[in-house]
Amino acid sequence: MFLLVLYWVKFEMGDIDILKRLYYSYTKKYLKNILLSVFFTILLAASTSSVAYLLDPAIKQLFIEQKQNLILIIPGLIVIAFGVKGGSLYIAKVIMIRVAEEVRKDIQIDVFSSLIKADTKLVDNKHSGKFITNITNDVNMITSLVSTAILNLFKDSFTLAGLLAVMFYQNWKLSLIAIIMIPLASIAARTLGKRIGKVTTQQMQKAGILNSYLIEIFKNHKMMKIFQKEDYEKYRANEYIHDLKETSKKINEVFVRASPVMEFLTGIMIAFLIFISAKLITNNELEVSNFFSFLAAMMLSYQPVRSLATLNISIQQGLSGARRILPIIDDIPEIREKEGSKELIIGEGQIIFKKVKFEYYKDQKGILKNIDLEIPGKKMTALVGHSGAGKSTVLNLIPRFYNANDGDIKIDNQSIYNSTIFSLRKNISLVSQDTTLFDDTIRNNISYANPKATKEEIEEAAKYSYANEFIDKLPAKYDTLIGENGVRLSGGEKQRLSIARAILKKSPIILLDEATSSLDAETENKIQNAISFLTKGRTTIVIAHRLSTILNSDKIYVIDKGSVIGEGKHDELLETSSVYKNFYEKQIKKQ
Repeated sequence: MFLLVLYWVKFEMGDIDILKRLYYSYTKKYLKNILLSVFFTILLAASTSSVAYLLDPAIKQLFIEQKQNLILIIPGLIVIAFGVKGGSLYIAKVIMIRVAEEVRKDIQIDVFSSLIKADTKLVDNKHSGKFITNITNDVNMITSLVSTAILNLFKDSFTLAGLLAVMFYQNWKLSLIAIIMIPLASIAARTLGKRIGKVTTQQMQKAGILNSYLIEIFKNHKMMKIFQKEDYEKYRANEYIHDLKETSKKINEVFVRASPVMEFLTGIMIAFLIFISAKLITNNELEVSNFFSFLAAMMLSYQPVRSLATLNISIQQGLSGARRILPIIDDIPEIREKEGSKELIIGEGQIIFKKVKFEYYKDQKGILKNIDLEIPGKKMTALVGHSGAGKSTVLNLIPRFYNANDGDIKIDNQSIYNSTIFSLRKNISLVSQDTTLFDDTIRNNISYANPKATKEEIEEAAKYSYANEFIDKLPAKYDTLIGENGVRLSGGEKQRLSIARAILKKSPIILLDEATSSLDAETENKIQNAISFLTKGRTTIVIAHRLSTILNSDKIYVIDKGSVIGEGKHDELLETSSVYKNFYEKQIKKQ
């Protein structure tokens, strides 16, 4: 039977390796459960076969010979057989459902773990909608492959084997004819199996596009309203949904397309066997009771034959999902520790960039070109420059969100590339213009920096960040739910929570990426006071949209087109840097 299945299934290059990988990684640990399920499929097969077999004595001894002593026994045995069949099927399915959910959990954990460990560059370059599709639809397909497909394989194979045994017992001539003709009923499903794999891949792509679009609508709902784009977005949504519908329709049509062909071929097979059986009965080579038992076995074999024939489709769908999921799981982050990395020990917190080069993509013009920076410890250093000059990239390189393509970055004379990533990031806090908050309480958003923080420590951080001013006015105070990314808070309130979180972390190195941009004067003043508390006695690198916030910095670097073109204090740069002077005259002098 398994060889017959291998005939029906069309495997591509690498599919066997994928199946091996799924077995060793996800199903082998549940082998005992699977074998138990197989045992009950054997009982199921035996009971199904016994029903067909019992028709022979039922017809011969009850209807023809009319033996009254068997009038209760044979029907009772048939009832028992059906009871065993139903019970075995139930237990086998329950076991495999539990296996399926465990497998689903294991795969999703691996996918989530991979996404959490993935490089920032990888996440930035992929749309979240596609990841959602991977985690949901693709995982469902793989789960179906390693559970439902396995169950059906054993259940239908054993059932078909048992029924064939009954058929051969009743008449070997008819059985040989049936064996020759049975594969004909599966030709359509086998032919369409590979097609379903290709169409399924298209469906997942379309689903990913639709998920991406929905996420964008949620994020940009206000913009859609203000620009009166409801009709336009409705049109776009209709297009995406229509494309997905058409692809899904193709899949369903492929499924359905096999049915009429299989029904027709099955009808031809049954008609031909009845014709042959009539000849055999006429020639006294076959009894009527044998024929009905044979016919019952053959009719009962129709379902497992059809199921095995369509098994190829389920396998192809599962393989299609695995081809997308496994590369995500197997992705090896570029940002990883060297063997023998040591814990980073912070003293003064001096940061030095030595001939640092960086580009996001190969063959791209360098974002940073031989950058040399000396950032003094426990003091504030500002980065000034036009948008796209490379300022934010400098900040992103320090906690190793990205790796420099060349050069080295040292903290207190320790290369960050020879330090453990945990110890590096433990010593760094980041406050940016794009504040990241979770759909959770205010308390949990602040304590994200330190889950072990006490109630007093959390409230103290909120006090020094001026966040307590608006928190105390809320009905639930620190237990207030703030919505997705803090949607129920103003920009200034979100920023204060971000600063409170950084205060609670107590990192010796602070990175500020335009933390006060786009705020009103009063809010900016409060946040500046909060930042002053946060950065006191700490190594601070600040990127500021407004020069007024960084005029008193201990050191200022002017960056342009990926290169350092000036450094010094404010007064020095006014004399030595035309770019900085131009910034100053546009922002400050004209006020």
